[in-house]
Amino acid sequence: MNQATSFVVSEFTNPSGEIVYRVSGSDQGQRIRKNFPTRAEAEAERQVREIARLQSSSGMRVAATRLTNAQLQEAETVFTLLKDQPHSLFFCVDFTLKNYRAPEREKPLAEAVKAYLAKKTEEHARTLLSLRQVGAITYELGVLERYFPSGAVSQFTAQNLAAYLNRGMPSLKTYNNRRGLVSTFFKFALQNDWVVTNPVEKTPHYRINHRRGSAVTITAEQATELMHYLETFERGKLVPSFALSLFAGIRPCVRFGEITKLKPSAVKLDTGVIRIEPDVSKVRMPRIITIQPNLAAWLRAYPLKKFAIVPPNAMNLRQVVCKKFGLTHDVLADCSQ
Repeated sequence: MNQATSFVVSEFTNPSGEIVYRVSGSDQGQRIRKNFPTRAEAEAERQVREIARLQSSSGMRVAATRLTNAQLQEAETVFTLLKDQPHSLFFCVDFTLKNYRAPEREKPLAEAVKAYLAKKTEEHARTLLSLRQVGAITYELGVLERYFPSGAVSQFTAQNLAAYLNRGMPSLKTYNNRRGLVSTFFKFALQNDWVVTNPVEKTPHYRINHRRGSAVTITAEQATELMHYLETFERGKLVPSFALSLFAGIRPCVRFGEITKLKPSAVKLDTGVIRIEPDVSKVRMPRIITIQPNLAAWLRAYPLKKFAIVPPNAMNLRQVVCKKFGLTHDVLADCSQ
């Protein structure tokens, strides 16, 4: 049991007749009496003894410090928060100083998107990015802006992005595509110090098991019927395009496919090859295609100097043909567009 009592200062006359100032009291059952020549010294001792007495009963202690009262209170709060944590306060502070970087400035989302799209447009101009990719990026970031109409790029967390990515209950493939497009945007923001981390990294990415069957093809008889029809349709405008797609494997989408970027000069009947350059190839890799005799015959009958590889209104014309012959996107990529 703590038997401590408060300490007091009293005037006391020594046997020699000298007047001194006595500090008296008890702490933990021990009686304490101590004399001082001045009241100031006695008062200082009383305060020290009183603090020590209070510490013994409350668990507090006194220490010399350069911290202000506010700093001491903050330190006590932090230690309370770390009470059941495995790391020390020093570890947490050291980790923060090494890893945390405050944003250079609060960049509005609209401005960040504008800067990013400008960069992607420049990459397209340098043939580093296809028009289709630019279109997909532009669309997705436009949706992002509408979903978050105000605020800075730094507002995003894994939680609010997860809700955005899952809007409309998308398929796993659609979700992963959205996630990839948004992630590259935040990588750009991170490089510009508009965010301190890429929040997309903490959102789930789904592994999809692809189950592919055999490629869909048409028979030689169907191809013959198709090509003969094309000779009578719109004065044969589509013959070169379909011939190159069917017999040379040129990707046929007339919006973004290889057929739209293929130059007549790349089709060399004299040497019997078609040169697909990286800026034409979907996968940005060059390849050489051997011109087979049937393709050579069609290209001689419908020379590229006279017939455009992609004629005007090609999209609508191809849809008519594909519908008539039941050609799906597995056969000609743009027929179902």
